[in-house]
Amino acid sequence: MADLQDDLHPAAEAGRVDEPYPEEAVVVGPEVYEPVSDPDDAPLTRARAVLAAHPVADGYSGLPQALRRLPWYDLDLGESSVDADVPRLRRGQVGAVFWSLHLPEGHDGDRAVGATLEQLDLAKAVVAAHAEGLRPARTAGQIVDARNCGRVAVLFGPAGAAALGDSLSVLRSLHALGLRVLTLAGVSWAGEAGLTRFGEEVVREMNRLGLVADLSHASTPTIRRVLALSKAPVMFTRSAARDLRPHPANLPDELLAEVGEAKGLCLVPLTAEQAGPTVRDVADHLDHIRTLAGPECVGLSGTYDTRSAHPRELRDTSCYPSLIAELLRRGWEEADVALLTWGNVQRVLRGADFTAHAAQQRRPPSTATIAELDG
Repeated sequence: MADLQDDLHPAAEAGRVDEPYPEEAVVVGPEVYEPVSDPDDAPLTRARAVLAAHPVADGYSGLPQALRRLPWYDLDLGESSVDADVPRLRRGQVGAVFWSLHLPEGHDGDRAVGATLEQLDLAKAVVAAHAEGLRPARTAGQIVDARNCGRVAVLFGPAGAAALGDSLSVLRSLHALGLRVLTLAGVSWAGEAGLTRFGEEVVREMNRLGLVADLSHASTPTIRRVLALSKAPVMFTRSAARDLRPHPANLPDELLAEVGEAKGLCLVPLTAEQAGPTVRDVADHLDHIRTLAGPECVGLSGTYDTRSAHPRELRDTSCYPSLIAELLRRGWEEADVALLTWGNVQRVLRGADFTAHAAQQRRPPSTATIAELDG
């Protein structure tokens, strides 16, 4: 974990966050999209062509935890013990992936802080050991840079709220070490009753830092309060439509509509438990959420390497073109597919960074404690 100390004072990034959103200079390989006239071959061919220009930004992967169980692995050559190695990420045309730092049940307090740091240390070491295929990233611009260099961008998070140890200083340290997303659930200040005063201060400090709030598995009062309070877009890293599949992490229609109004992002997990046993079931959820929340508010969450069952057609990360082909068969416009796979995640990350820049001009780091606010 000594390597983590090097990141406590990261180098300043090039560019200014107060400039207008730049057009992304994405270098596209030889598979630039051309319309295809053969109706039998069109969907999968078109899917691969669209993904060549707008690859998948996968909102949730359990790979770090899965690798802890292996005595040896090589993600560059291929690793059959996991769902996502570099060759399959490339076949699936994945351009970016969020690596979960969530902990097993029972970790809280100081134990949760230490265990999250260990998870983060492992994740950073894995990326460093596979530098030919993977590259760490924190911002939308760094994701584009990684893609232009032929690497898959890896973002760290979500981590569980317990990782803070009820300390805003720990929150700032985790952000300095590379954490990008925090799940607001499972703690006293973000529970079934909603956010406490300290919980609201956590959200304000996350906005100031540029950390994205993840509201999957959060209670409805917490979701509604964060949607109202946060100045930056929020994400649901693993939530489908509850009206299609009753699961506690899935969202009812009224909440999906509220997510759309707040310009949040609902990332649909490709798991049988939450979305259904076939690729058509997953596409049904994407259709449903796009209709209710809008095309700017829906994305993809592979949820691979989490010990969850996946539809046979989506068994690992190489299978994303099959899902995109199904959407094209249903009449999705390529512009909406581009938002689904790539553009919506970019929007959320850019929004978080712009909000952070503005907030840092208005307020210093918060020194509030849970004892002062909730005691």
